[in-house]
Amino acid sequence: METTSPSDALGSDALGSDALGSDTPALSNRPIPFDNSYARLPERFYARLPPTPVRAPKLIKVNAGLAAELGIDPAWLASPDGVATLAGNHIPEGAEPIATAYAGHQFGGFVPQLGDGRAILLGEVIGRDGIRRDIQLKGAGPTPFSRRGDGRAALGPVLREYIVSEAMAALGVPTTRALAAVTTGEPVVRDYVVPGAVLTRVAQSHIRVGTFQYFSARGDTDGLRVLADHVIARHYPDAAAASNPYSALLDAVVAKQAALVASWMHVGFIHGVMNTDNCQIAGETIDYGPCAFMDNYHPGTVYSSIDHNGRYAYGNQPRLVQWNLGRLAEAMLPLLAADESAATAEAQGAVDAFAARFDAAYWSGWGRKLGLIEVRETDRPLVLTLFGAMAEGHADFTLTFRRLAEAAYGGSPGEAAFASLFDDPARILDWLPEWRERLAADGAAPVWRTTAMRAANPAFIPRNHRVEQAITAAVEHEDYAPFERLVAVLARPFEDQPEHADLMTPPQPHEIVKATFCGT
Repeated sequence: METTSPSDALGSDALGSDALGSDTPALSNRPIPFDNSYARLPERFYARLPPTPVRAPKLIKVNAGLAAELGIDPAWLASPDGVATLAGNHIPEGAEPIATAYAGHQFGGFVPQLGDGRAILLGEVIGRDGIRRDIQLKGAGPTPFSRRGDGRAALGPVLREYIVSEAMAALGVPTTRALAAVTTGEPVVRDYVVPGAVLTRVAQSHIRVGTFQYFSARGDTDGLRVLADHVIARHYPDAAAASNPYSALLDAVVAKQAALVASWMHVGFIHGVMNTDNCQIAGETIDYGPCAFMDNYHPGTVYSSIDHNGRYAYGNQPRLVQWNLGRLAEAMLPLLAADESAATAEAQGAVDAFAARFDAAYWSGWGRKLGLIEVRETDRPLVLTLFGAMAEGHADFTLTFRRLAEAAYGGSPGEAAFASLFDDPARILDWLPEWRERLAADGAAPVWRTTAMRAANPAFIPRNHRVEQAITAAVEHEDYAPFERLVAVLARPFEDQPEHADLMTPPQPHEIVKATFCGT
């Protein structure tokens, strides 16, 4: 594919200020209280351009709760001016539209220039919680980084990202968020013609491992330093006080990514495209293209239609995020120490620390899901035996843990419901007494244990077949009722919601989704 040269894409290389501006939201009459910082970085960090207007934008949904958190009036977002802004037809006061530059390893192969090929960062806001966040339009038209792409988004992927990212937020997994979605009134040509749409995505930032790689690949140490200083000020201010702030930054990113991927695994999430350009420095899940939640448990589960060799299978995710962090460490070498061997040692130490950090987050999470107050080294075989029985018995991942809370005490109806999830119920019934014995050793009150397990094990996830049904209804029939219902139910994933029990159940054989697709 054709690649735009850096000079053509990014313009001047003159350095600029990286000041973050105020720490709290300023009083403003502007409908979106922008307080931008990335747009004040050097011009080679991005390309300045407005979104490409669309023919007939129409609102699908505004996330009113998130809008309020950001200090934005949701009623304004739903107004004609708001919809025009969400579609890219209107640039509101204070916005500084840019497409950011980055590189990345894609399925192990390095691409020195990627960048926002179909996204425009409108600007940043400081929410009511004091946290700075980006507001970005996905599907806003071509940019200098589009590489012959049309820069547009199809309705299906927009709805998928809205559903799944908001579900992840409700599940307690760090994630980018969906502020709004609109249709464009224009067709998008992929394998066939589909309706176009724009998603308004909110993130603590869109800085990626690939952003650091972009400057590293160009030997631009000054750019690396400006970027790292910006990230420290914006995301990891404690690192500024360390004896080596850049080493502290790397350590902090490693810790965030370890916790993030552990949280994915606890809810059966498979990212699907964990390239370094989709590995966000702030530690949020980003890019909901060929992602999916497991139905039946198996560590080798893959849904992504482009992951032919299972590189990003469920069980491979910890190893691959550590690999990504190794690429970040390589990119940061010039910042870590003047001496190459000392810099390499700093980098290697940070990346090696991932294993222990992930291990702690991973096992403590499984302890919560199994009702243990504190998971011990000796508990690991208990957990692994359960995993083996789930894989061999084709047990549904989400319902296994949800029903386990009701099976803690022998003879209960919950035990039968739990065992029924397995092809061979007898095998898992043999496991239950060992688990109950371990629970008894903790001494926790039964009411506490059940409540804690229900709070750790969701009843509802974005089942792949339900997401596809919602997308099909919207794309083929302009029926958004299934989408609205799914979003509403997934906002309360730990509640039983018996009136929506059909959204809890696994797919029938004819409903199974075997492949998910990238949103480009």
